[in-house]
Amino acid sequence: MSEPINVAVTGAAGQIAYSLLYQLAAGTVFGPDQPINLRLLDIPVQMKVLEGVVMELEDLALPLLREVTPTADPAVAFKDIAAAFLLGAMPRKQGMERKDLLAANVQIFKVQGEALDKHARKDVKVLVVGNPANTNALICSHYAPSIPKKNFTAMTRLDQNRAQSTLAIRLNVPADKVKNTIIWGNHSSTQYPDASHATVTFQCNPVPVPEAVKDDNWLNTTFIEKIQKRGATVIAARGMSSAMSAAKAAGDHMRDWFFGTKPAQWVSMGVLSDGSYGIPKDLVFSFPVTIENGEFKIVQGLPISDFARKMLNITSKELEEEREEANKVLHSK
Repeated sequence: MSEPINVAVTGAAGQIAYSLLYQLAAGTVFGPDQPINLRLLDIPVQMKVLEGVVMELEDLALPLLREVTPTADPAVAFKDIAAAFLLGAMPRKQGMERKDLLAANVQIFKVQGEALDKHARKDVKVLVVGNPANTNALICSHYAPSIPKKNFTAMTRLDQNRAQSTLAIRLNVPADKVKNTIIWGNHSSTQYPDASHATVTFQCNPVPVPEAVKDDNWLNTTFIEKIQKRGATVIAARGMSSAMSAAKAAGDHMRDWFFGTKPAQWVSMGVLSDGSYGIPKDLVFSFPVTIENGEFKIVQGLPISDFARKMLNITSKELEEEREEANKVLHSK
């Protein structure tokens, strides 16, 4: 059995963490032979709640979980970590402008970026889940200059899972029969869920999803709008943000980043743009990627229709605006 790896989870007293921590401790993310030490970071007023979370982790009696450290100090949480799940962020409150939300999160991710820079391993894999995730990842990487920018990613796997499941329900197949759905752009209501390159397998025979659905209007309207608005729909129904599904998606994202994607399959990740598909450089933008040996590559050469180009332009424009607002805050400090 391997030596334990250190894994940090921020917002560790929250709803998403509550579902994620079991996955980490049970070995479903880093593998059944990989022991881990959990570093649980939250704000001081949440330490009492975190005590209860630590008790529950102890009571699981799982052999892979070696140490659990609850803390309000990022320096302690990020010491020699191999992976970080940055779940904690300032939530958008009623009446809050986007620039105000970004300003609040700049402070959070500045502190965390600086702590990662000083204390984490230089090959640490950082997944930002707290919203606005794409721009928070960009901010965090800015304050951790000694860590490669490719090591900072934003989660759009939840959106991908939603899209995959929606298509599977429409086609009356198990979810794993649908492959290669794509989420382009921002983890926001401007994202572009793209089924045009996806396939569905019927009795061992893969068929393009558009051919199987036989309804381009549904794919370009109802399907897209459902995925774009799914988070808000969940909040309206249960009074809280997605937690169980977000935790599952975070585990999926990190597992694939560590172990790689399957042949001829890709996944969606928010990564720093290199200009692929005409997307401006230095935005954290969700692309389809393949992963091998812990390194991702943006899938190249996919045909982009006029409709898709319009959708990509909308979501990239929003990310450019977010980056501009974040830069104003950064340069005002």
